[in-house]
Order: sequence, then C-alpha cells, then structure tokens
Amino acid sequence: MDFKQIEAFVNVVRYKSFSKAADATFFTQPTISTHIRNLEKELGVKLLDRKSRTVEMTPQGSKFYKYAVEMINARALAFEALSDASESVEGILEIQTSSIPGVTFLPAMLAEFRKKHSGVRYYVSVSDTQTVIDNIVDRRGEIGFIGERPASSSIESIKVATDKSVLIAPPFYDIPAEIKLSDAVKYPFVWRETGSATRRSFEQIALSLGFEKEDFEVAALVDDMDAVIRSVEEGLGVAIISEKIAASLGSRVKRADFMDFKEDRSFYMIRLKGMSLSPAAEAFTAYVKESIAAK
Repeated sequence: MDFKQIEAFVNVVRYKSFSKAADATFFTQPTISTHIRNLEKELGVKLLDRKSRTVEMTPQGSKFYKYAVEMINARALAFEALSDASESVEGILEIQTSSIPGVTFLPAMLAEFRKKHSGVRYYVSVSDTQTVIDNIVDRRGEIGFIGERPASSSIESIKVATDKSVLIAPPFYDIPAEIKLSDAVKYPFVWRETGSATRRSFEQIALSLGFEKEDFEVAALVDDMDAVIRSVEEGLGVAIISEKIAASLGSRVKRADFMDFKEDRSFYMIRLKGMSLSPAAEAFTAYVKESIAAK
C-alpha cells in the first residue's frame, strides 16, 4: 500500500470528485484514478461509488477512510519531527468555512500565515455552518470556521471573532438607518438556507422578542451569500447579514441597524477531537490562538 494511493483516496472523498481532488493536490486526474484503482485492487474491495455525479464512499470505503486520514497525518507529523528544518511547514491546508468567516476575517488570517509559511497552500470550501460541522465530523477537512458554538461533544471549538447582524435593503427602499423588528417584518425577506447560523441566530432572537417564523414574509430561500446580496440589490426583498459584509457593500444596498437587539455574534474555529492534524493544520491552529491572545 502506497501513501500516494491513500492520499488520492482521502482527497477524492473530501472533494467528492476526481477532478477537484486532482486540482487541489496538483496531480492529474488520470494519476488520481490510477492510485485509487491500484489501492482498491490491493485491498480487494471497492472503496468509491462512481455512478452518481458526486463520488461517494462505499460502506467499505467509509470504514477505511478514518484510518486513511490518521495514517496520512501521522506520517506527516513523523517527517516533521525528524526534519532539521523544524520551522518549515509545507503541505495543503484544507479548511471548511461558513460564508461570513470566509469573506471577512479568514482571508486575512490565511494571507498572514502564508507570509510565515510560504510552503503552505490552501483549499477552502465555503458552505453553511451545519455543512461545515458535518464535513469536519466526516473528516472532509481538518479545520472549520463557523458562526455558532457547536453542540456536538466530538467538536473542539475556540472563539476567534465577533460581529453583529444588520438589515440590508434595496437602495430604492425608504428605510431608516435604525429599525425595530416590528417594522422590519413589513418587508419581504430573502432568507439563507436552514443550515445558516446567521439565520438561526436571528430567528432565536426574534422568538425571544415575541415574533414567530410565520410573521416573516419569505420572498426567497438562497444558499449563497453573494446571491442573497444580489437579490436584495435587485429589489427582491431585505436580508439579515453580517455587519462586516454590509460595510463592504457601499451604496449597493441600504443598511439599517436593529434597535431591538445589539448583541454581538461569536465565530469559532473548530476541529474534531482526538483527530491528528497535519503539520500545516497544527501550525495554523497555533497561529490563530497566538493571534487571539495578542489582541
């Protein structure tokens, strides 16, 4: 069993695609396919189901996957421990992030970290908070960034940033700079998908203020932050988004701060408890913790 074969298998699982795995690891797709085929032949089982649009693991593949991840990370850590260049960190750092961290504070963190470790390359997958948690649990990425503290006991988390939610509206709406929730519900809303922590946080606050989900007119459910902003920009309705993101939009939309609540939202870096991290992930985790401590 060759480590390149194991790495190919792990990356195809993480990206659910032979072509995406090839792009992320800078191999060709035929090379990835050959590694997987040889690994399956040696193990005597089929690891991947290639019939659907996205590649999924077979039951045997699911059993093998967690051991494959541990083998890769343990190998990398062993090489690092024996290396004379202990300060040099290389490899691909795979990060799962929800949309707000992905477009606000995370890019700056990645840029600063790479100034210190130019041998690190990133593969960043942006989704919603629940998908990030699910992917980290399934080992489809080593580190995640989300907009709420995870409830799962298998997830370790550390608070890394704060933000608050604001209302954005089309530029032609006659909307005040500060608004009560009772006035906001008069407008149609463009909601994020149910896995969004921004949406869950807002709904919890609305419920605490005596509002029900049925009080909001939902014009659309959208699973992409850029699409939410464009929908608001074009006049489909209003939306709840991060203050940091709203500040970057300029005159594209109107912004209103809520008078009813001004609580900050917290954002967290997460990892799977008990899972060995690659040297790149270990170094990045330490860098983030140091950055927080220095503030």
